[in-house]
Amino acid sequence: MATSMGLLLLLLLLRQLGAGAGADTEAVVCAGTACYTAHSGKLSAAEAQKLCSQNGGNLATVKSEEEAQHVQRVLAQLLRREAALTARMVKFWIGLQREKGKCLDPSLPLKGFSWVGGGEDTPYSNWHKELRNSCISKRCVSLLLDPSQPLLPRRLPKWSEGPCGSPGSPGSNIEGFVCKFSFKGMCRPLALGGPGQVTYTTPFQTTSSSLEAVPFASAANVVCGEGDKDESQSHYFLCKEKAPDVFDWGSSGPLCVSPKYGCNFNNGGCHQDCFEGGDGSFLCGCRPGFRLLDDLVTCTSRNPCSSSPCRGGATCILGPHGKNYTCRCPQGYQLDSSQLDCVDVDECQDSPCAQECVNTPGSFRCECWVGYEPGGPGEGACQDVDECALGRSPCAQGCTNTEGSFHCSCEEGYVLAGEDGTQCQDVDECVGPGGPLCDSLCFNTQGSFRCGCLPGWVLAPNGVSCTMGPVSLGPASGPPDEEYQGERGGSTVPPAATASPTRGAEGTPKSTPTTRRPSLSSDAPITSVPLEILAPSGSPGLWREPSLHHTTAASGPQEPAGGDSFVATQNDDGTDGQKLLLFYILGTVVAILLLLALALGLLVYRKRRAKREEKKEKPQNAADSYSWVPERAESRAMENQYSPTPGTDC
Repeated sequence: MATSMGLLLLLLLLRQLGAGAGADTEAVVCAGTACYTAHSGKLSAAEAQKLCSQNGGNLATVKSEEEAQHVQRVLAQLLRREAALTARMVKFWIGLQREKGKCLDPSLPLKGFSWVGGGEDTPYSNWHKELRNSCISKRCVSLLLDPSQPLLPRRLPKWSEGPCGSPGSPGSNIEGFVCKFSFKGMCRPLALGGPGQVTYTTPFQTTSSSLEAVPFASAANVVCGEGDKDESQSHYFLCKEKAPDVFDWGSSGPLCVSPKYGCNFNNGGCHQDCFEGGDGSFLCGCRPGFRLLDDLVTCTSRNPCSSSPCRGGATCILGPHGKNYTCRCPQGYQLDSSQLDCVDVDECQDSPCAQECVNTPGSFRCECWVGYEPGGPGEGACQDVDECALGRSPCAQGCTNTEGSFHCSCEEGYVLAGEDGTQCQDVDECVGPGGPLCDSLCFNTQGSFRCGCLPGWVLAPNGVSCTMGPVSLGPASGPPDEEYQGERGGSTVPPAATASPTRGAEGTPKSTPTTRRPSLSSDAPITSVPLEILAPSGSPGLWREPSLHHTTAASGPQEPAGGDSFVATQNDDGTDGQKLLLFYILGTVVAILLLLALALGLLVYRKRRAKREEKKEKPQNAADSYSWVPERAESRAMENQYSPTPGTDC
C-alpha cells in the first residue's frame, strides 16, 4: 500500500511540475464529498459524458438546491473566462437523460428522466418549460444560462430538455458541459504561516490553488518565499485517510513560517488563535470548547456535533461522554450508506394500503381503485361505489352494480349501443336476419312489433298467421266508426281496414262483433311479405292486426285484448276487399290478352318472313325476262287499210 501511494504521489507531483505552480487550468468547485468542473466545447451529450468518464466522473447531477448552487458557482468561474459567451443564451450538458422508448411521466419531478450515474428519483427539479411528450428518441437535459445576467443564488439555472445531439451537431446553443467527481472524503486546504504558494492537483487531472476543500488522493505543492531565491523551499503533501472518515495531509504546524512576520501574516496559518514567543516563534491555539488537532493548526469542537457533520435533514446526536455522535433521520427517512445523510423510505414496499399505495417524500398515502371510494369511520379503507344509485346511473335502462364496476342491460326488444355501452337501441324485428316474423304485414314498434293481415283475413290465435275470416251479409251503410277514427290518429294502416257496422231496416245497428285496433304512430314502419302470403287462398272476410299478445279467433262476439286488435266486417257488393279482388282478376285477364296478342303478332311475322325467303330461294329461267306479245295487236296491224306497206301503220 505504501509503495502504491508513493507512486501516485510521484505521478501527481510530476504533473504538477509540468503544469506550473499556481495555475488554475480549469473551473472547479469542491464541496461536501464531490467536485464539479465546467468545460467549454460544442459537443454532443454522449461526447461530453465520454470526456467526464475518462477522468473517473460523469456528467453532473443536480439533485438538490445546494448542489445546484455548486454547479452555478463553477459555471460562473467558466463564464468569467469566456468573454465570447456574454451576448446570448447558452446551454451546458448535465447528466439527466431519458432513453429511447421511455415516455414522459408528468407525475414525477424528473418527468421520467434519470441520472447518468444512477440513483433514485430525486424531488428537486427546475424545469424551464413544459416538456414534450415524446417516446421515439433519446432526450437530454442541459442548463440554460443568460451570461448577461449575474448568477445569483436565488436565480439558479433552469433545466432545458431537447435532443442529445450527434458528433458535429451538438444541438442549439450548446456551449459546454459540467462534470461531477465523487470522493470518500476531503482534506482541509493547507494553511500558510508566511509568504508562499500552494497548488493542488486533483485525481481528475485538474490543478487549482483556490480550493475550499481538497479531494482525497490530491497532491499539494507548497513553495515558500517571496522570490526565486526561496524557490528551493518546496514541500509536497498527499491527502490521506488517517482514520475512518478522517482525512489529513500528514503535516504538523503552519507552513512557510517566518520570524519576520510571526502571527501578523495570515494569523500565522492558525485556524483560531496564534500565540507568539519571545524569539519570533509562535504557536496555534483554540478557544474554549475546542481542541487542537494533530496538525497543530486546526481546531475542532469538543462537541462532535458542533461542526454539523450530519447533512440534509439528519440530526446529530451526541454519544456517551460527548466523544462521538450519530446521525438520526426524521420519520419516513433513513440513513444512507455514509450514515451522515437521509434518504426517503418507500413505505409502499410493506403494502400498508388496502388497494393503492403512493409513496411521497417522508411518507405515503393510500388511494382507492377506480370504482371505489374512501370509506367513512368503521366502513373500511375503500368501499364500492354504487354507480346504479338513483341520480348516478349512466345506463339508459337497466343498471346492475358490481364490485368496483357496473354493467348496463336493456329491456326485451332493445340492444346495447353507444361507445360506452350505456345506451339502448330498438331492434327492428321486421327486418331481422331470420326473415319476416309475420305471415302478412309486420309493424315495428319501440321494443316490440305487431303482425297484421290484408282485408278479408284475420290474425290467427298465434298472432302471426292469417286465416280466412267470416263474411257479413248486411249491406255497408255509413262511414266508419267515428270513435275508431279518433283512435287511429296517425296509423299507417289503410282506412279500408276500418270496421263498418251494419244496420237494420230501422237504422239500428246490428250486433256485429268488432274489436278496436290500438293506434300506431305515424312513423311505424310496415313490412309486407310476398303476394302468395299476403293473399292466402279462400274468400275474403275478416281483418285483424294485434300486438305481440295472442288472441283467440272464434266466430261470434270477441272482446278487445288490451286494445291491441280489431275486427271489421264487410258486405259482399261494396267492400274494398271485393274491389281489390276484382282488380286482381281484371289485371290478370288484361295480361293474358296482351300475351295472346303478342303471340299472334309474332306468328304472323314469322309466316310473312317464311314466304319472302321461299321466293328468294326459287331458281330463275332465261325466259323469265321476256313476255309474249298479244296476238290481237298483230292482227289489227294487218287489217290497217291506210298502211302503204302491209304490216305497218304508216
